Amino acid sequence: MKIEYASLPGEVPPPVPDGPRLCSGDDMRILHNAFLWGYEQAPELVRTVLAGDTNRSKFVGDWLSNLDKTLHTHHESEDLLLWEKLEKRSPSCALHVGQMRAHHAQVASLLDDASPLLELWTTTADTRIGEQLAEAYERLLEVLRVHLRREVVEVVPIAERVLTAEEWEAIGEHSRAAIPKSRLLPQLGMLFANSSPEDRAAFYATMPAAVKFLWKVSGRRQYRHEYEHLFPGEPIPETI
Repeated sequence: MKIEYASLPGEVPPPVPDGPRLCSGDDMRILHNAFLWGYEQAPELVRTVLAGDTNRSKFVGDWLSNLDKTLHTHHESEDLLLWEKLEKRSPSCALHVGQMRAHHAQVASLLDDASPLLELWTTTADTRIGEQLAEAYERLLEVLRVHLRREVVEVVPIAERVLTAEEWEAIGEHSRAAIPKSRLLPQLGMLFANSSPEDRAAFYATMPAAVKFLWKVSGRRQYRHEYEHLFPGEPIPETI
């Protein structure tokens, strides 16, 4: 599902400070698209695992666990490196930052609810537990559809005016550093697969040369292998 990054009736973005654009927040929208896609798939991935098929539940469960950890780390990076800077440098957005903090707390609580269900379902493929897990992911997705959209609309334009390119990059680096190296390339593939050709090319252009090399040598293959196992028989989305 594609969402429109725009305010809905009743939502009022904060005023954008005057001055030049010091950094580009386009990568936030690209990353959010990938998160939304992942959590849209989660309930059906769980529900289609047959009772007792622990090989399949282990594979899907590990993929979902990595998705959950990546989302948690992404939010942790913003909590540590973004919110306070925005409040200090653009006080008019403090209310919106407060709402983002509240969303993060809500997401953390929902991830805590899902975690024990995911752990148990992964090892048992119990369909009763699986249904509870699928419903937990549906509740999480409902919150993320609001939070991820509003963050791009209300926060990113402010950040682009008050954070340097180095400060913005530090947020992404904090998140990437917490992702196991074995997961970086497959996750990059999922990000590319859920981006427009223009966004895909722009994101690829900013990648370090070493990462581009690894993507060409093995990353594309890792992504395709993982996608084939997640969605057997379905066409594999293009990357780059």
